[in-house]
Amino acid sequence: MNNNQCIMKSFIGTIIFAVLVLMLPASVLAVPSFARQTGLECSTCHTVFPELTPFGRSFKVRGYTMTNVTRGQTSTLKENYYPPVSAMLLVSMTDISKKQPDSQNGNILLPDSLSLFYAGRISDKLGAFAQVTYNQQDDHFTMDNTDIRFADETANLVYGLTFDNNPSVQDLWNSTPAWGFPFVSTGVAPSPAAATLLDGTLAQQVAGLGAYGYWNDLVYAEVTLYRSSQVGGNQPPTSPTPGANGSADSNIIDGVAPYWRFAVEKNWDSHSLEFGTYGLYANVFPGGAATPAVPLSGPTDKLMDYAFDAQYQFIGDPHIVTVHSTWIHEKRTWNASFPLRLAANSSDTLETFKINGIYYYKRTVGGALGYFNISGDADQGLFAPASVFGSATGSPDSSGLTAEIDYLPWLNTKFIVQYTVYDKFNGAKSNYDGSGRRASDNNTLYVAAWLMF
Repeated sequence: MNNNQCIMKSFIGTIIFAVLVLMLPASVLAVPSFARQTGLECSTCHTVFPELTPFGRSFKVRGYTMTNVTRGQTSTLKENYYPPVSAMLLVSMTDISKKQPDSQNGNILLPDSLSLFYAGRISDKLGAFAQVTYNQQDDHFTMDNTDIRFADETANLVYGLTFDNNPSVQDLWNSTPAWGFPFVSTGVAPSPAAATLLDGTLAQQVAGLGAYGYWNDLVYAEVTLYRSSQVGGNQPPTSPTPGANGSADSNIIDGVAPYWRFAVEKNWDSHSLEFGTYGLYANVFPGGAATPAVPLSGPTDKLMDYAFDAQYQFIGDPHIVTVHSTWIHEKRTWNASFPLRLAANSSDTLETFKINGIYYYKRTVGGALGYFNISGDADQGLFAPASVFGSATGSPDSSGLTAEIDYLPWLNTKFIVQYTVYDKFNGAKSNYDGSGRRASDNNTLYVAAWLMF
C-alpha cells in the first residue's frame, strides 16, 4: 500500500469516527442554539450553512433575539428554556501538488478547528453570536468571530448597535469577506502573500462599535469605528519589536478606523438581489520587526479600502442558486514604512476581485466554483524573494479557481471536497519565489467534514 493510500484510509477512518461520535438524534437545524430559540429548522435561515436566506438576514439584523417564530408571524418574546450554546467540529485533510521543503504532505487535522458558540438572545433587545475556537496548529482556544447586537424597530425601520471584532462579520450578505466563499479552507497550504485590510487582515485584531439601520427590508446603512484589540498580542500594544510574550505587534491602528456599509436589496418571489459598497480607512503603525524599532507614535501609513459587492439568490424547491461577487481597492500611502525602507515605493495600490456561483439540489448535494484575482504594484520592500512564500519580482499578483463539491446527509453535517488551482502566485507562473517553485505547485486538495451540534 502506497503512502497516499495510507493517508486516505486514515482520513476516511477519522471522518467515520467523527460522524459516529456526533450522530446523536437531532432535528435538521442551523446553529442549534438559534434553532432551539426559534423552533425553526435551519432551512428557514440558511440555504446551506453558513449562507443566509432573506429570513436569516432579518433574524441577524434584529439582534438574534426573535423566538417562537413561524414564517410571516412573530410572537411575543419570552425567556429561553435552554442555554444558547452550540459547538462546531471541523476535521480535514490537506494535500498540495508539491510539498513544501522539509515538510510532510497530506496533513490530517483532528480537529482542524473546534468552536464553541454563545449564539442567541440575551434579553429582549440584546443578542449575540460569539465564537471561541480551538486551532490545532496553535494548540489553544482563542476568540473568533463575534458580533454582539442591540436592536429595536419601528413600523418600517430596524436600527441598532453592533459590537464586533472583524470588519464585515456583522454583514447580512455572504458577498463580503468575513462570511464569503470559500466558507472553510485549509490553513496548512501556502497562500498568497498580499491581502487588503478588509480581506481578513484585521480579523480578530480589532474591536468596533457601530450603529446601523435597515429600512423597509430594502436599504441597509452602517458606520462602525474600530480600534486595535489584538488577540495574542502585547497588552497594551507595543512598538513592532518582540515584546514580553516574544511576539511583535503589527497593524496597530492609530486612533480609530471608520468602516462604512451601504447596501440595497430587493426580494421578489423566490429571488433576491443585492448591490452594495463598503470600506475602511486606517492610519496604521508599521508592522513586523522594524529596524530601528518604531514606537507607537509619529508617522503612520495611511490605508484606504473601498469596495463594491453584489449577491443574487434563488431559493426554490428543489434548486438553490447563489452568485456572489466583490471588488476591493486599497490605496496605500507609506508615510512611515517608506522612510524606514520597509516599503520600496512611497505609495502603491492593491486590488482583490472575487466571484463565485453556488448550486444545491434539495439542500443535499451541491457544488461551487469561484474565481479570485489579487493584483497590485510591485514592491520589493513588501514582497521579497523567499522560498515558497516570497516573490522574486516583488509582485503581489495571484489568481486562480476554487472548485468544491458538498454532500449533506443531514443539514447540520457537510462533507466537502475542495480543490484550488493557481494560475499565478506571488507574481508569476513559474519560479515565483526565486527558488524554482511554480504557482501550480501550490494547487491544493482540501477534504473536510464540518459538523454543527
